[in-house]
Amino acid sequence: MPHNNEPNHSAEVTDATKAVFKHISDFLPFDDRTDFENASRGFIARWPDDHILRANGQPAWDITAHEYLQDECPPTVNPSHWRQAQLNNIHGLFKVTDRLWQVRGYDLANISFVAGETGWIVIDTGMTAEFAAAALKLANDELGARPVTGVIYTHSHVDHYGGARAIITEEDAVARGVPIVAPLGFVEEAVSENIIAGATMRRRATYMYGLLLPNNPLGHVDVGLGPGHSSGSIGLVAPNDIISKTGEERIIDGVKIQFQYTPDAEAPAEMMFYFPQLKALCTSEVVTHILHNVYTPRGAKVRDALAWAKYIYELMELFPDADVVFASHHWPIWGAEKVQYYLAMQRDLYKYLHDETLRLANHGLTPIEIAEQIKLPESLSKEFANRDYYGTVNHNVKAIYQLYFGWFDANPANLHPLPPQQSAEKYVEFMGGADAIVERAASCYQRGEFRWVAQVLNHVVFAEPTHKEARELLARAYTQMGYQAEGGPWRDFYLTGAQELRFGAPKSRVIASPGSVDTLKAVPINLLFDLLAVRLNGPNAAGRCFSLNFIFPDSGETLFVSVGNGVLNYVEGKTRDSADSSVTLSRDNWNKLAAGDTTLDELTRGGCISIEGKASVLEELFGLLDSFEVFFNIVEP
Repeated sequence: MPHNNEPNHSAEVTDATKAVFKHISDFLPFDDRTDFENASRGFIARWPDDHILRANGQPAWDITAHEYLQDECPPTVNPSHWRQAQLNNIHGLFKVTDRLWQVRGYDLANISFVAGETGWIVIDTGMTAEFAAAALKLANDELGARPVTGVIYTHSHVDHYGGARAIITEEDAVARGVPIVAPLGFVEEAVSENIIAGATMRRRATYMYGLLLPNNPLGHVDVGLGPGHSSGSIGLVAPNDIISKTGEERIIDGVKIQFQYTPDAEAPAEMMFYFPQLKALCTSEVVTHILHNVYTPRGAKVRDALAWAKYIYELMELFPDADVVFASHHWPIWGAEKVQYYLAMQRDLYKYLHDETLRLANHGLTPIEIAEQIKLPESLSKEFANRDYYGTVNHNVKAIYQLYFGWFDANPANLHPLPPQQSAEKYVEFMGGADAIVERAASCYQRGEFRWVAQVLNHVVFAEPTHKEARELLARAYTQMGYQAEGGPWRDFYLTGAQELRFGAPKSRVIASPGSVDTLKAVPINLLFDLLAVRLNGPNAAGRCFSLNFIFPDSGETLFVSVGNGVLNYVEGKTRDSADSSVTLSRDNWNKLAAGDTTLDELTRGGCISIEGKASVLEELFGLLDSFEVFFNIVEP
């Protein structure tokens, strides 16, 4: 695979792709510059250097990597996608309103600063400590240094809490009584999906965010939600103040905050809130300048579009006097009427998709049929903030169907289909062989039928992975579909698929871990043992039967763990005399073991583990655990 900054995609742009670009250019009001004015409003200063650096001198964020966005839209990028990328690249420290500022454009998410009576109330902390430290320094340098007197996590996604340790430490929060506010279920949701399903999500994220693509007009351009991810240290400082219902209020450093609890919309644990003294409304990630993901292609639990719409409507009723709305991504909107209009358009966006999906489902249409049929009313689709920059109408509609009816479309043919490679081999045989299919697909490519080319050649590649002509033509089809895509995730999925068809998946052996030691400090012990259960190789363990006590003296945690019938079960807060072995170690060392920073052998040789009973049982358990490699194949078997 080529290095991330090398060109690896064809600059070919077909007539079909040009036609898509002309249609969208004619349809959308590109001469409306309001968003550019809003994204630039209140500008104060930028980070003074070309890079935000990590401790090892490598860039956590390269400001120069996005300079090409100052140019006119190239022929290989959807003009609507290019416009969103330009907006997301407007970076620096900005004043939102009196006592409220944001740092935007150096990470996927924003960091917001509210001036309390004595210090900063920080809203979200970015993806990494490096970005968070730079944002705090920029605010202190330009606005006057203040201590951090409050932290608010809007919701449970890593780009909103990962930089926390550069903002405040647990020790400092305790010593100074600093509130760290988060919605109910924050810690559990922040880490659960990344722990149990982390390996698959990380691999799929390389596709969704274009992490292996060059950053240029032939590759990754923009995420849609923001310019991209910073790189560096990720940690978590656990909250000490929980919002569990709508209507709760807090006064932090003299600033009154009114909360709306909004679980199971954009995140399982999320909230929006209002500053009545500032007339400033924070919509977290529930309302942003995109159609968001009801289902995220990296993989996660499907979200509830109906609840999403209802939360926005409730928000409008709760805080009708808001004069400015800001969020964890993108740029603010000012003026009470404009705020209400913006919220109404977002409300109706999710409500329309939900209601139309269910209407058509009740007429007997399948998810694919519904997704092909649903088109937003022009009053909604002409709003730039409702466009497919991150989520899409197509895949969100399928997600809404899935929430109600699951994966099965009720067609018996789809109840027990053959697996991909086996079915591919039969498809290819039935269709006259690989060469004949490629020849016919080439004609379809010339007609701009890229979706069909992708569908049929996927069978060829899975049946005959070494068929060079099939791989290249499929890569060309994916490339055109990527160029046509309005949103970052679809563009990156298609272009990453094309890249791996041409060069293969990365060969480096990367073992997935549930997170850094800093993150795992805040993780409940049960989630780490849930991961242990997922790692247990069921067929290999099927004939084994044993049990262990785990004792962590420093944290006061205990568990009784049993293996039998090919599964691992545990009970928290208990040990049993009947256990074959009792294992004692510090929670810190267990975190290091889980994170991959040490091994069982190293801990044993270092005297960091005490074992009573059968010492071999612990080795037996670890011998039954799988490790998960991140770079498994996706576009080929």
